[in-house]
Formats: sequence, C-alpha cells, structure tokens
Amino acid sequence: MEKQKINIHWFRRDLRLNDNHALHAALSAGLPVLPIFIFDTTILQHLPKKDPRVEFIHASLSSMQEKLISFGSSLNVYHGNPEEIFEEIVEQFDVQCLFANRDYEPSARRRDKHIYEFLKEKGIQFIGKKDQVIFEASEVVKDDGLPYTVYTPYSKKWKSRLSNHPITFFPSEDLTSHFLQTKPFDFPSLKSIGFEKSGISFPSTILNTEAIQNYHLHRDFPAIAGTTRMSLHLRFGTVSTRDLTNYALTSNEKWLNELIWREFYQMILYHFPDTVDKAFKPAYDFIEWNNNEEEFQLWCEGKTGYPLVDAGMRELNATGFMHNRVRMVVASFLTKHLLIDWRWGERYFAEKLLDFDLASNVGGWQWAAGSGCDAAPYFRIFNPTSQMEKFDKQNEYIKKWVPEFNTSKYPLPVVEHTFARNRCLEKYKEALLKK
Repeated sequence: MEKQKINIHWFRRDLRLNDNHALHAALSAGLPVLPIFIFDTTILQHLPKKDPRVEFIHASLSSMQEKLISFGSSLNVYHGNPEEIFEEIVEQFDVQCLFANRDYEPSARRRDKHIYEFLKEKGIQFIGKKDQVIFEASEVVKDDGLPYTVYTPYSKKWKSRLSNHPITFFPSEDLTSHFLQTKPFDFPSLKSIGFEKSGISFPSTILNTEAIQNYHLHRDFPAIAGTTRMSLHLRFGTVSTRDLTNYALTSNEKWLNELIWREFYQMILYHFPDTVDKAFKPAYDFIEWNNNEEEFQLWCEGKTGYPLVDAGMRELNATGFMHNRVRMVVASFLTKHLLIDWRWGERYFAEKLLDFDLASNVGGWQWAAGSGCDAAPYFRIFNPTSQMEKFDKQNEYIKKWVPEFNTSKYPLPVVEHTFARNRCLEKYKEALLKK
C-alpha cells in the first residue's frame, strides 16, 4: 500500500496554533501537515513524577488536540527517544519535509543535528525557523560581527534593528484546513507517560495589561501582583513572543527591556554554550566555595533566618514561582553569604521553577555570583534585611510565606551579614588574583 505523502510540524517550545512561524511554513508548503509532539524520555527520566511542567505541557497539548479535532485533524503524541520515533514515522508516512522552530540550548542543538543527519540520509529536509525570539544568533551583534556580552549596547542595537525591521507575524491560524485530515490519534494520559498531577496552578495566557502599564512602578514589590506571569508561557510557547513584544512597544519600555534581557541570555547561551557549567569570566572558577550541605539544605527549605530569602524559597517550593526581585536576593545570598557554588542554586531552580529556561537561569545565577557577562560586580552584595525593608515595608510578602516571623519559632540567621560580606570579599579577591 502506497504511503501518504506529507510534511510534518514538530511542536517543541511552540505549543500554540496561532502566529507559529514553522507551523505557518509547513501549512504553506503544499502538502497535508501532520502535527506531532514527542515526550522525550531522555529528558523525562530525570524528572520527578509530579513535575508540574510536564503536567502543563500535557494540558497545553490536550487543548491543542481539541482544536485540531475540530478541524478534522489530530495531534500525534509520541513517548520515547526522538531518533527512534522518527524511524517509526518515516516507516508509516512518505515524509517530504520536517518543520520545527529552532531551539538554542546546547542539548537541543545536538538532538536536532542528529535528527537532521538521520532525515538527510532518507532524503527528507529538516527546515528550522525562528520563533521564540525576535532576533537570533548573529542578527544583533557588534559592528565587527562579534556577539555582545553587555546588555545595554545589545539592547540599543536590538531596538535599532527592530525600528528598521518591523515584526513579521505568521498567521498559522488562518491555514488550519491544510492539516492532515485524519481520525484522532490515541492521546496518552499523564499517567501513561509516568507522571501525576502536581496540585500546582498555572497562570493564565490572558495578558494582564494593567500589570504591564504599571510595570515600572510595581515590578520590584513581591507583595503586589505587579508582574505579568508570562514567563511560563514564553518558555513553552503557549503565547507568541511577537504578540507580547508588539504590545510592549507601545505600552511599557521597562517591560520591553525585560523581554530583551530574555533574548540577550538566549544569544549568550547560543554563542557561549560552555557557560552552562563554566563561569563566563574564567577567573571566577577559581573561587573556593564553602559548599556546606547543611546550609544549602536550610536555604532550600527557607530556614536561613533571613525572612526575604526564606519567603522566596518557600514560595518557590509551594508554587514553582518566585518574584524576580526575590530571585536576585536569594541567589546573591546563596553565592555570597553562604559561599555556595552558583551551580548548586541553578540546578535547584531548574528542578523547581515552572518557567525554568536554561539560558535565563544560567544567566541570572552567573549575574548574581558575579561570574557572568554583564554581571553585578563581585563586591555588590545584597543585604537581605535592607532589601526586605525597601521592597516589603509592611512585611506582607513575609507574613504570607513566613508566618512564624518575629516569633520564638523563627530560626536565628544562619550567618551574620557583616561577617558573611567580609568573608565573601576575601574569597573573591583571592580567586581573582589567581587569574
């Protein structure tokens, strides 16, 4: 029996049907499009059974499946190793071309290289498109072609380029009749792929326009719902970065700058993939970290005796979210007050954050430790008490997450601030003299 000739769109970090660049290209290419998603077991095997991010992906796919069925099509969801899955797909269909949006993480680039080589042997094209950022790779670089490693000049060039290259949208939602017409494929349950519901709730995809309009006023105060909570949706592509950027351009430059920071870190990871495990500034790998496991555990559990640090960690553990101002404080505290390697904190955040994004997580942690590009200087050490007094004056955030604050049940500080600051400065200076 002759196999059906099709193209494929592979959903990864773009879990939506609207304004999807690679999906638009696939649906415009002249053949029926089979939409697929792969629950990659090489990733899933390292995750806890109640990982809320897997639950979020599953729920997002379920929502997409409902829409696809209404178009007379179906999402084909696989569970396994991507290379083995594609061997199975090309046995079943006469695949002409695979479309996917590019991913800039080192492991994803390695995976895509293997898939590209496998498909090339079969005479199948693998076409990648830019979707999760406005500008990628070498589109925003210095005049000499080298990548920027400082945010401010990068952001200026980014904005200048955007003024000359307005955002192009890709209305994939207008081409739904081009999906492969088929009966619904079996859709796996969360349980069947080895996971359970986490009990954690997810923010809406509806944009909080009031939060954006007041973002510059409220963004630093964790007791106020002053941020958009869009980071989870940007991470998994359940919203369009082009839509958000377009709105930011006319709404609030401070919020636009945050979207540019996200792209800056994506491109740092692309150009400097070793920074996942190594300090961007090599001298900082000479720091002699204390790496006290008991103190690390106290930090993880939110029992350091510093209320803002503890509130942040408890919020993270309970909800998978932590306010950005508090993220900076807890990261600074771990690396500079406790002298614990930033990689320990980065990996803990990677386990807990709903919006975990490797580029932003590594970038943020290296910034806090002083070891990253455009990082805070090593001698800038947040005082968690003064940060609390400045950004949570009424202790509203503290009272919510640390109800025993100001009682005999609350622990004494794990380390005294002045002592910790001086110790940190000494250790950092010793390391930098070795460079």
